[in-house]
Amino acid sequence: MINKHHFYLIFPNIFDFKGGIQVYSTFLLKALQEVYIEANYDVFLKYDKPNLKQQQNLQFLSLTKFHYFGNLPRLLQTILFATKIIILAIIQRPTIVISTHVNYTIACYILKLITGIPYWVVAHGLEVWDIENNAIIKLGLRNADKIISVSNYTRQRLLQYKNIDADKIVILSNTFDANKFKINPKPNYLLKRYNLTDQQPVILTVTRLGRMAKYKGYDQMLYALLKVRLHVPNVHFILVGKGDDIPRIQALVNNLNLQDCVTIAGFVPDEELCDYYNLCDVFALPSKGEGFGIVYLEALACGKPVLAGKQDGSIEPLAEGRLGCLVDPDNVEEIADNLIKILQGDYHNPVIYQPEYLQQKTIEAFDFSQFRTNLAKMVDEHLVKI
Repeated sequence: MINKHHFYLIFPNIFDFKGGIQVYSTFLLKALQEVYIEANYDVFLKYDKPNLKQQQNLQFLSLTKFHYFGNLPRLLQTILFATKIIILAIIQRPTIVISTHVNYTIACYILKLITGIPYWVVAHGLEVWDIENNAIIKLGLRNADKIISVSNYTRQRLLQYKNIDADKIVILSNTFDANKFKINPKPNYLLKRYNLTDQQPVILTVTRLGRMAKYKGYDQMLYALLKVRLHVPNVHFILVGKGDDIPRIQALVNNLNLQDCVTIAGFVPDEELCDYYNLCDVFALPSKGEGFGIVYLEALACGKPVLAGKQDGSIEPLAEGRLGCLVDPDNVEEIADNLIKILQGDYHNPVIYQPEYLQQKTIEAFDFSQFRTNLAKMVDEHLVKI
């Protein structure tokens, strides 16, 4: 029997920038294609350009058709992006439309009004937490057939809004590739690159370094480092990521006289990322704006102690603190004190010093196979109703 399913997937991008939404989108596409092998796939990428696909080591089914809009001027890009989705869908009549960003739901809603084609939307974090005054996004969410929340925290935030049906909101947590993130010794090439010794305590942060991303907590990390280095004199902090806030961060490092113990590594290729986790003695991202935080899963899978904020979705990969350290992300003193305890081996929860246990629990809860199974169950339930 020929599988007639046709998926329309609407993503910001997956080939260029690698933020949480982009990684989630890639896993979503991969999971669908591993289950529905004979289906047709049209993937609409607002910010990607056609030549980027060749630069990525990503494998997709031959029936996957990508539509790129990243080489267009911004206004024209937005108009053509929405127009092509709607017109092509009217002609092709896909089985379902799935958008991984809430901003694209208005096009999905218009399409549903015209054709009745159902749509799902993925809710991550900040983009759906404060939408009280955004009538368009609320309209798109309210009329979605399903809202996939990446965390219970984001689901609870959505439930604060009236007229969004709680039964529509399901949780499909972020995932990671357990084959890529493993427990290994500190890599010699990185020790040499940064002139570090094997015994030197290393703190690592991996995040986007954009002017709109200060909620990630990297400023607080730098201020906390002033106290940490008094108790752990040879500590070294490595900040990984790219973005337009790097010049300001470098200036702050200089102003705090932290040049000798801070490295802004910038962009790190995917094939080196696991090595960076294994280089560190603690991974720290005291953010207050995470819908979930895939980087926590990656660090835990490498068996590392993890420090995160306790005011957002970060609590879920850390199992509400059972697998790591949760702090007030605005309290520099608390961040510093806990980093000192972790690095000195004095943290009260001994689990964080058990790499294999951290890895095992993270794989059990969040491995890609779980994600794929849960997604397939949702899709199958929907397809039965058609």
